Amino acid sequence: MEPTASVRNKLEQLRRSLSTAAHAYYVLDNPIMEDSIYDQLYRELQALETQYPELVTPDSPTQRVGDRPASQFSSVNHNIPLYSLENAFNLEELSQWQSKLLRQLNLEELAYVCELKIDGAALALTYEEGILTRGATRGDGKTGEEITQNIRTIRSIPLRLNLDSPPPRLEVRGEAFIPLITFAQINAQRQAQGESLFANPRNATAGTLRQLDPKIVASRNLSFFAYTLHLPDFSQGDSLDYLERLGFLVNPHRRLCPSLENVAAYYQDWESQRQNLPYLTDGVVVKVNDYQIQKTLGFTHKFPRWAIALKYPPQTIPTRVKEIIVNVGRTGAITPLAVMEPVQLGGTTVQRATLHNADRLAELDVRVGDTIILQKAGEIIPEILRVIPELRPPESIPYQMPTHCPECNSVLLSDPTRCVNSTCPGIVRGSLAHWASSAALDIRGLGEKVIISLVNNGLVKSIPDLYQLTVTEVASLERFGTKSATKLIEAIAQSKTQPWSRVLYGLGIPHVGVVISQLLTEHFPDAERLSSASVTTISSIYGIGPEIAEAIVAWFSRGDHQNLLQALEAAGLNLQSVNIAPKTQNLAGKTFVITGILPNLTRTEAEALIKQGGGKVSSSVTQKTDYIVVGENPGTKLAKAQQLNIPQISTDDLLKLM
Repeated sequence: MEPTASVRNKLEQLRRSLSTAAHAYYVLDNPIMEDSIYDQLYRELQALETQYPELVTPDSPTQRVGDRPASQFSSVNHNIPLYSLENAFNLEELSQWQSKLLRQLNLEELAYVCELKIDGAALALTYEEGILTRGATRGDGKTGEEITQNIRTIRSIPLRLNLDSPPPRLEVRGEAFIPLITFAQINAQRQAQGESLFANPRNATAGTLRQLDPKIVASRNLSFFAYTLHLPDFSQGDSLDYLERLGFLVNPHRRLCPSLENVAAYYQDWESQRQNLPYLTDGVVVKVNDYQIQKTLGFTHKFPRWAIALKYPPQTIPTRVKEIIVNVGRTGAITPLAVMEPVQLGGTTVQRATLHNADRLAELDVRVGDTIILQKAGEIIPEILRVIPELRPPESIPYQMPTHCPECNSVLLSDPTRCVNSTCPGIVRGSLAHWASSAALDIRGLGEKVIISLVNNGLVKSIPDLYQLTVTEVASLERFGTKSATKLIEAIAQSKTQPWSRVLYGLGIPHVGVVISQLLTEHFPDAERLSSASVTTISSIYGIGPEIAEAIVAWFSRGDHQNLLQALEAAGLNLQSVNIAPKTQNLAGKTFVITGILPNLTRTEAEALIKQGGGKVSSSVTQKTDYIVVGENPGTKLAKAQQLNIPQISTDDLLKLM
């Protein structure tokens, strides 16, 4: 039966009424409708949508919770990168930050907007024609996981913007979080069910957002503060006001500060008041208010220059050292750790703290039985500040670093203390974890517990052993079955397709991170040429100094490392750049600009790919640019491309264009 005009109008009226009521309840905290009436209207809407399923719309209140769980989350590229923030830990560092800005701008004063720094999980929301079409996690800032089904369950996020004429596309950024009272209820329920407790609200938020079943997400009552959107001719203060008008929950404690003195006052006001908030905050976010000045200041390779997180001093708490142990890292470094009586610090249960190395251990003179003062460095890493000597047990003795490796019993080198046995289980575990990490070979399912099981059961003694594993061997491990073992073996096999730059990073050469790996593979297209390169040749590359070059040459000079490379090549890993030759000229007449570090191609490979496809590569963005290929840590070219509305694409998009 064809729906009549009156049915369509009724549906629209019900959706608007329910959305208005939900906004008043969840965003404005000012209910306008009794629960019983809301439930009655909701059931009426459900009945009509069941009768006319073709009229169900994505912004309907009934679509907040999906019918079926997701099987997995897909990785998506952010249309606009989500940068992290530089930190300041006191007002002096904040003043130094402003001084740099004023010198760069040749100004005497700046106005700022201050907002509370919410301890949650950043989200990127995309609205098309006013309708929520995509929600994603921050991820690495460039790519995240698409979790739209879960984001729909957060009732402070509008499914439809409160605009009569919405723009074609709008990008909104904000922070999902779990209120403290809800966090306590979740942990109480988990404890009653015999499940492990969440360490803090931030972890609970991140874990909830990655649930495959949106009904579980909905049950945990997440909330969301919107904090920015990308529109020209706005200020930060205007943006926050506009977000409220669009229907978002915006933190009410924001403040426009015409000077740094006002920022300092805001920071000091909330240092004590934050204890009364219904959610966790660990500092204040300070942003230059004027968007035009923001554009002028631009970005570093990691942070926006126009914003900073001013963190509160870390909390401290006393506890007692029960034991001192040592950990063997992937480089063989021996790190002492203090095992302590568990304490709650900054929303987390803490029972271990690193003592870094033998020198730091001796400097602090931490002993078993000592009462120590613990803090969280940067609100994240547990750190021992000092020992309280008056409470030291009389029988205590200074701790002595071991002379033999606790993992393989090899004699340790000193200064610094380290194991040099490449087959040491501790080194092998660390190397495997680094190799499988998302920035390296990205082997899904090969986590810490699986690695420990593989090594302890003698199935893997080196990285190449991963590629000899069988489904039967993996299925024999605890908590594995044939299906899960097959998935892991497939993920390991898939890692063979990763480019030479990721393989190089995965080798774990000292000082060689993601950026240096990209630089090296652009200049040395295969392992053989890099192996034979001299310190002088490598250090001549812009961005690589003599210390890094010496570490690279020393790594490749070792016989066991050469054997490792040969074994990896025999296993089918890419130890050279792969030239992709397109079969078509689909890029003919198109001009491309490349910015940032590309995830799966070197810049040289990308340029060759474009030219082979008939396209042209330019070094500068103009109105004649057709596409900008965006990688990690893009430069000022991206900002100019955004001004000119030039389409942004990833390397995956580029390959699709072929």
